[in-house]
Amino acid sequence: MAIPNSDHPGHINMYASNSASQWGSPTAPRKALLIHGLTSCSSSWEGVAQLLVAEGFFVVAPNLLGHAWRRGTDFRMSTLAEDLRAYFINDTSYDVVVGHCLGGIVALLLLQFLPQTKEATVILLDPPVEIEQTAEMYEGMFLDEIEKIPNVPTKQLADYRGWSQHDCVLHKLGLSMCDRTTVEGVFSHNRPWSFGGLFNNIPPHVKTTVLSSDPEAGAIYLPAYIPRDVERLNVIILPGVGNYIHFERPDAIVDAIQLPRAKL
Repeated sequence: MAIPNSDHPGHINMYASNSASQWGSPTAPRKALLIHGLTSCSSSWEGVAQLLVAEGFFVVAPNLLGHAWRRGTDFRMSTLAEDLRAYFINDTSYDVVVGHCLGGIVALLLLQFLPQTKEATVILLDPPVEIEQTAEMYEGMFLDEIEKIPNVPTKQLADYRGWSQHDCVLHKLGLSMCDRTTVEGVFSHNRPWSFGGLFNNIPPHVKTTVLSSDPEAGAIYLPAYIPRDVERLNVIILPGVGNYIHFERPDAIVDAIQLPRAKL
C-alpha cells in the first residue's frame, strides 16, 4: 500500500503535479483507474485494488485536489477533473474506471478523454449527481466526520460500521488528511448541485454501471435520477449496503466489470 503523502517514503508520485497510489505491475495486461470520494484518499482503494491485481490489472488511484494534503482553492467539478488530465496523456487508456461518490462525478467528466479505439468499463459507486435539495445536510455530515471520526478508536468504528479494522484505518486516514475548507469549497463551488445530465454524454465505446447502495442504509445516489434512454448504462442496487461500497462489497465491484480472465 502506498501512503499518499509527498513527505512519506512510501509515496508514489506518478506525475509532476499529482500524488497517487498504485498496485500491481505496470506491464500487466489491464489497467484500472480508481477515483476516491470526498474526504477520502487513494489508499482507501486497497481492498478493491488487490482484487483487481489478482485479475491481471495494474491499478492507479490518484488523490483529488484538497485531499491527502494536496492544496486547492478551486473545487468546481470541472477543476477536479481537469487536475486529473495528466492521467490521460499520450492517449493513455484504461480498461476500467471506478469512481466513488464525488469521484463518480469526476469520472463522468473524464470519460471524454478515454481513447475511442478501445472499449472501456466504468463503475460508479453511489454518485451524488442530484443532491441540491439536501446539499447542506450532506455538507454538515462530512464536516462532522472530519471533526469526530479520526478520534474514534478503530475497533469501535469497525464494530459500528461493520467494516474491517484495516478499512477503518484507511477511512480515518483520508479524513485526517482533508480539512474543512475542502468540504466547504466542494459544496459552495458546485451550486446548484445538478450533474445528472452527464449521463447523456457517455461515449458509445464506454459501458457504464452504477452500483447504488441501499437507501435504507445511507445511499446518497437515487436511481430515479438516471435517464432511462441511455444505452450501455446499467443500474444495480445492493440491498443492505451503505455508501462505502468499496469497503462493504468490493466483490460486487469486480463482478460488475465482467471481463474475461487475463491470459497470463
